[in-house]
Amino acid sequence: MTDPTTAAREARVERLRQARTADSKAKTKRSLDAVAGLVAAGERITVARVARKAAVSTWFVYNSPVVHQAVQAAIQEQARHGIPAAAILPKQRVSEASLQTDLALAREEIKGLKTERDRLQERVRLALGAEIDDVQRTELLRRIRDLESHNALLISELAEQAARAGRLERRTAELEDEVTAVRRALTRSIRAVPSSAR
Repeated sequence: MTDPTTAAREARVERLRQARTADSKAKTKRSLDAVAGLVAAGERITVARVARKAAVSTWFVYNSPVVHQAVQAAIQEQARHGIPAAAILPKQRVSEASLQTDLALAREEIKGLKTERDRLQERVRLALGAEIDDVQRTELLRRIRDLESHNALLISELAEQAARAGRLERRTAELEDEVTAVRRALTRSIRAVPSSAR
């Protein structure tokens, strides 16, 4: 029988997993749409630009195989065929200032992610603490008794298996002795037969 607390925790984990999967799919779609939109607009493709347009992190773009492959394919395509001249404006060219901007945005994003991570860790800690507080003392005692009973059963089974193993080892030794004796008797019998009768 599944423990209610365990079942509730597993249900929460499953809901979180489903939500994470749905969020990942939505981010993937936005990112692929962003790549297609930038290509159609004749804008140079970069990971940071795709991330900004799709409202996702650059980490997601790099670590999502489908999105990263689409970005790399678009970059390679632009490298082979170039971008229409009308679409290239001086301010769109990669410059140190734009790279610094991308770096600043990335740092802000990392800072936000760290804050979110700390907040989620605190929520998990509080949730686990609340779960432990909700478990009644009698329930804990019952679990301890169940574990002690199960442990005693395992010890008993281990002793039985050890005794059985000992019996099997002794029987194996007896059989080996019998085989050795039979071989010796057979050897003596063969030697006792005259060579002319062989």
